[in-house]
Amino acid sequence: MNRDESLQLVKEKIKNQNSIKHCLATEAIMKAIAIHFNENESLWAITGLVHDLDMELVDYVNEPEKHGIVTAEILKENGFSDEIIRAVKSHNPVNGTNPETKLEKAIYCVDPLTGLIVASCLVLPSKKLSDLTSDNVLNRFKEKSFARGADREIISSCSEINLSLEEFVSIGLKAMQGISSDLGL
Repeated sequence: MNRDESLQLVKEKIKNQNSIKHCLATEAIMKAIAIHFNENESLWAITGLVHDLDMELVDYVNEPEKHGIVTAEILKENGFSDEIIRAVKSHNPVNGTNPETKLEKAIYCVDPLTGLIVASCLVLPSKKLSDLTSDNVLNRFKEKSFARGADREIISSCSEINLSLEEFVSIGLKAMQGISSDLGL
């Protein structure tokens, strides 16, 4: 499936606009990381875009192990590659699929980074990504009580794809700044 078809699928399965924006942010960062490492931009971007298709279909509290598995089933039905399907499953190791490849490790650490960047932006007076700096995000990263859902240990696993935290945050922030109008930030 191409990007337009993938986005259509996202919009069919996810109705919450903030959740769609999370998928768009994840797509942008995954594409930027692919470019950084000279990987397949389209493959990486689409993986980011579709990674959370089941977010409104799975009970995260009572059945967290289903997250990623349900998306994988949807992706399989729609003809997505095994590489994308496995990467999507591996972004939630609770389901028994641990990230192994560079693509899988990237989607795993990118997922919570989007939330940290958005939360860091929303505490700025302007609430604009253009006013956010990597240093702002890194300072917020150190505050354990800030954006608790953005798991610092998972974000720090960017080292497994040979990126320092500083590089990772910089790439992620620039990618999200590039689509700030789509994100409403």
